Amino acid sequence: MTSASSGSRLRVTVEALRSAQAESPDLYRYLLGGAIDDETAAAAEADGVPREFLEFCRVLDGADCGPSVQLFGLEEAEEHQYYCEPVDGSPLPLSPEKLFCIGMIHGTPVFLDRMGGGVLGIPVEHREWFEAEHFEQLAQGLEAFFLERLATSEYARLALVDDEMVEHDDWLKLLRRAGLAD
Repeated sequence: MTSASSGSRLRVTVEALRSAQAESPDLYRYLLGGAIDDETAAAAEADGVPREFLEFCRVLDGADCGPSVQLFGLEEAEEHQYYCEPVDGSPLPLSPEKLFCIGMIHGTPVFLDRMGGGVLGIPVEHREWFEAEHFEQLAQGLEAFFLERLATSEYARLALVDDEMVEHDDWLKLLRRAGLAD
């Protein structure tokens, strides 16, 4: 898939989510962020924010996928970069030059690899995220992470939404109403 077709798929998916949200006053109002403008993106890039993250934010500036999964918008991401700082005793290769924190899953940070572009998380079995021995690649890139993991039925597995909670999860309801999940 080319970058252009991927970007248009992201736009189509986000538009479907926005339309479904507009028709769903019963859902949590702040599920989807807005979009940043070119001037904001240029200033953020000059401050070291990765271009891939900014391109994503030009379409969707964050998504609150419920209590356990959040994809940061630009402003919130800039506030959470302390997660990239090395932690004494941690075997993880934490470094602001190598990583950019883009969200949280179950209270653990999710990173964009500045070099390879992949989305990295912490394997589920770790209690304290910084004690993990390695990162787990969650997707090849930020758009893929959103399109393949957060904007599909895969979200329920990632968010650990069990059968009892499935009818109470607003993000899953939004995905269903947008025709993106079963």
